[in-house]
Amino acid sequence: MPTSSASSVVATKPLTKEDLISYFASGCKPKEMWRIGTEHEKFGFEVKTLRPIKYEQITALLNGIADRFGWDKVMEKERIIGLKQGMQSISLEPGGQLELSGAPLETLHQTCDEIRSHLHEVKTVAEELEIGFLGIGYEPKSSLEDVTIVPKRRFDFITDHLARASTTGPDVFFRTCTVQVNLDYSSETDMIRKFRASLALQPIATAIFANSPFSNGKPNGFLSVRSHIYIDSDKKRTGMLPFVFDDSFGFERYVVYALDLPMLFLIRNESYLDCKGMTFRDFMSGKISHLSNEQPTINDWEIHIGTLYPEVRLKRYLEMRGADGGPLGMLCALPAFWVGLLYDEDSLQTVLDMIDDWTPEEREMLRTQVNFEGRINTLF
Repeated sequence: MPTSSASSVVATKPLTKEDLISYFASGCKPKEMWRIGTEHEKFGFEVKTLRPIKYEQITALLNGIADRFGWDKVMEKERIIGLKQGMQSISLEPGGQLELSGAPLETLHQTCDEIRSHLHEVKTVAEELEIGFLGIGYEPKSSLEDVTIVPKRRFDFITDHLARASTTGPDVFFRTCTVQVNLDYSSETDMIRKFRASLALQPIATAIFANSPFSNGKPNGFLSVRSHIYIDSDKKRTGMLPFVFDDSFGFERYVVYALDLPMLFLIRNESYLDCKGMTFRDFMSGKISHLSNEQPTINDWEIHIGTLYPEVRLKRYLEMRGADGGPLGMLCALPAFWVGLLYDEDSLQTVLDMIDDWTPEEREMLRTQVNFEGRINTLF
């Protein structure tokens, strides 16, 4: 379920908190319109050397997929940075990871067919370039210094922020791969129920799909080191969001959470503007002096909430973000796992009943434990 982001939008009236709440409310859909979106990332490597592929090789790969299979090229200045075909897109992560953002589809079979078709196209072109791809949650062999840095302007702001936020910050973007499942909600109440169920069970998904036990060419002591490094990458933008389980939680409470987090950048006329760590609330109130002439827009809000990385993220749908990258079978299994739990009313209620007495400390303990053990045995 890819989102759009405009590079330059002229606001006709001041943006209000109610507009931000309405943005999330506009995602409500009747059950017959619920869809399944899957996004997954993978590492490319040179077959002969096993080293990460260089940006020039990534460029050749993207051009080859576009020419062979009819994808439209996405450009930044003169550089190719992605592909688009209908509601699907192929993009690059900061360390050169290749990501498919799938279309919103009706069935799990369609989702798996989409993934299978994508992997076939990538493999067809990659083999001719002597490139291989690995489905795993963390770069298993190369050091951070060996990773290819994708020359994409927005990444400069994100990686600079993460480097200042913690010592593990850059690793989160340069050396990790995830699988993400995006699901719909019918109402604010439905969103709350699904958010709570999916957030509490996110460690379960981390445990089941744990797939990052190696780094720098040797075992690292974790079953999901990817999940572990997220814990310290930026505590304000990541994690288990305890407020989701408060009685006051809803669209407005998530807006308050996002309003008070620092912005990373603005986009105007295809240029990126530094927000110098000011919050979106500051931006709306005109407190960012060097941006005082810029009127906040809903597109700015959409970009801002896309730079938050909790275990479950709210957009105009819910994003489940706790699983390591993996091979085809795991890529097809994760959406089946979440659809079975969240789109079936009996299953959803069973989950909510099960987690009803879990404390914030217990949820956080699960989140931490599974990175080492890949299993959960404390609450069951």
